[in-house]
Amino acid sequence: MIMTNKKWAVKRITVNLAAQEAEKLEQYCQQTGRPATDVIRELIRGLSTAEDNK
Repeated sequence: MIMTNKKWAVKRITVNLAAQEAEKLEQYCQQTGRPATDVIRELIRGLSTAEDNK
């Protein structure tokens, strides 16, 4: 499902996490006061790809 947003096009994805992974994400979000979506987006933006090396 692709939705249009004023800032960017949004693609909704579903991620299956192990219980420990989900708990770690929840704890991090509680400690930082940040939503999981923001945390996950930041982690994805930090990934290096071949496009980055051009």
